[in-house]
Amino acid sequence: MCTPLLLQDKANLVEDYVAEHPELQRKLLQTLDTWCDPSFNIRDITRPYQGLSRYKPEKFNRRVLGKLVFRLLERFNIDPALCPNVINQRHLRTLNYLFYKRFVEKTMTEENWADHIQSTVGDNRWLQGQLLQSLLRHCDTRGAARWALHCRLPPDMLPRPLAKELQDLHTLHRVEEVTKADNYEASKKKDCYQLPIPRENIHFLQTWEETLQCWEKVLQPGQVVGVDMEWKPSFGMVGKPRVALLQLALEDEVFLLDLPRLLEQAEAEGQKEKLPHFIQMLYSDAAITKLGYGMSGDLSSLAATCSALGDTEKQMQGVLDLLALHQQLQRGKDGQKEDGLSPEHSHEQRGLRQPEKGLSLLVQHVLGKPLDKTEQLSNWEKRPLREEQILYAASDAYCLLEIYKRLCKDPESFGLGSDLAESLVGKQSKKPKAKKQLNKQEAASPSGQECPGARTEPSGPPAPISPQQFSVVCDNMLQGLGRYLRCLGVDVRLLDNEDDHRRAAEIARQEGRVILTSGLPYQTLRSQVGEGRCFSVNCSEKAKDQALQVLKHFNVQVSLGDIFSRCQVCNCNKYLKVSRERMRQLAEGSRQISGEHSAGCPGSQRCDVTVPARATARPGGAERAERTGQRGAGAVLAGDTVLQVTAIPPGVLDRAELTDFYCCTRCGKVFWEGSHFGRIVSQFQDVLVASGDTQSVYELS
Repeated sequence: MCTPLLLQDKANLVEDYVAEHPELQRKLLQTLDTWCDPSFNIRDITRPYQGLSRYKPEKFNRRVLGKLVFRLLERFNIDPALCPNVINQRHLRTLNYLFYKRFVEKTMTEENWADHIQSTVGDNRWLQGQLLQSLLRHCDTRGAARWALHCRLPPDMLPRPLAKELQDLHTLHRVEEVTKADNYEASKKKDCYQLPIPRENIHFLQTWEETLQCWEKVLQPGQVVGVDMEWKPSFGMVGKPRVALLQLALEDEVFLLDLPRLLEQAEAEGQKEKLPHFIQMLYSDAAITKLGYGMSGDLSSLAATCSALGDTEKQMQGVLDLLALHQQLQRGKDGQKEDGLSPEHSHEQRGLRQPEKGLSLLVQHVLGKPLDKTEQLSNWEKRPLREEQILYAASDAYCLLEIYKRLCKDPESFGLGSDLAESLVGKQSKKPKAKKQLNKQEAASPSGQECPGARTEPSGPPAPISPQQFSVVCDNMLQGLGRYLRCLGVDVRLLDNEDDHRRAAEIARQEGRVILTSGLPYQTLRSQVGEGRCFSVNCSEKAKDQALQVLKHFNVQVSLGDIFSRCQVCNCNKYLKVSRERMRQLAEGSRQISGEHSAGCPGSQRCDVTVPARATARPGGAERAERTGQRGAGAVLAGDTVLQVTAIPPGVLDRAELTDFYCCTRCGKVFWEGSHFGRIVSQFQDVLVASGDTQSVYELS
């Protein structure tokens, strides 16, 4: 049942098929895992199905199957141990990534690397063999033996020369670091940000008594707190990461809270809510300024760590996310370089081996030196923490205070307004008042009018427009956003995966569209179109939240009639309304024609309908019937569009509540009223507006 569906790229139907049957879920996952075995020949299962319509064997490889398995494991909450082949392949990719970070990029310390190697490989002999091969590729015999000793590889797995080297190294009490790596790490740290407070002012807290003293200092009105979190890297495994360390930085000291230990103690004492209570007090207190970088991801991990903190993001006030500020700085001001750096802060002049990114790049922009990120991928769950980890964690939180202080002191020199909070871009609060401050440096509307510059106060909110007046082109990294906007009636062009980002600028110029992009391409695309014609979306948010951000920024007023007013496949906004009885006749006629063709009878039924040039019928909500791929098996509209009537699942035409069907006049897809409409309305009910729009429906006569 599932194999042909998967070969036609219909994994969503497979998921629905097994959704209510745990035994089928496990059997499906075990089968998929068997197909991911390195010795398994995928052609053994694809060969019998090569005649399928929409057959897509290129999407049926181990990498794609692995992603599907992990998604199903998470959705159905099944133990990953059920799929050892997929887990091994994911661990192998983790090994390759760790070797790249340590030996190629050289941004990972030896101790971090060894910790993760041991936890990834464990006692798995196959992975140990893969590790050995990687060691021999990246080290000489002596170096490979050193790492084999450090990672406790069994001697019987080693080649004879390597085993001899290992015997010689057994007399050593520690693993020596490569001198070149030592010199590199030492030279790099000289060029990195240094904590300005003494080591004794960094407190690692593991008891509730210590934590109470921390909260007394933190929960003070007018306090400014740098907040950061650390967790063990998951390297793509199932489940969200759980916070292992919560850092709170004040002006004179930094507190590092051992969150798992504190939560465990509180639960043992029957007071498991007390720590979440204090954390919620901190985030919801508008009198305390909380500074973070990418706080949405931190709060998501915090909720996964403690379910009582699941609503923290909805209640937070007084929060400044410096990731949004960083995006604004990167847009740059006149006379700066493309990456937003002033000349004296250019990392090219500094001669660093790897270009900085994220918070480290922001620290370099504002304070002149980047962060030392060699401890970033530490095993933060392992205790005790090493001294390097403690200093790294404290620096990550404290640097936020120094950035904020520097920008408040001289915001104009960085292209910000005199009020730093009002200059920030991004989601700072769930409160409506804060929402008005979103993206003040961006365009007011897609009409091509110039928006205020970085130092100009906004003149007011843009004039409201309907989705029909708003047309966009989405970069290929934002296809999920594009699909949501199309659901709401927006005219959306989606770049293909292989398209270059610059293709978006070409389409925007030719068709008068607004570019929706994210990250580094924003700088390039913004310079190729008119002012206000390129919008940077927060890539750390979900597609639905991105859609809300775009709608509110451009003041797009969505009514109930706009939902599904465009075909979700081809973006067409012209439909034909067909009654259920007429659709049944077309379906039966198409089946008869299909049978006649197989018997050698030429010809096909044609349904010659001239569609008015402006005919726009909006189905309101629909579920899609898939294309059959047989051109002669459907009614044909004027313009040579085949209605895909034979793709309607059995039983749908017998549902009494379905009186009408809607057919896309461009691609022939058939839609009908379904549950998806209610889900979209529920997700976007906060932005829907009342509308007296009366829609004309063009019927199939």
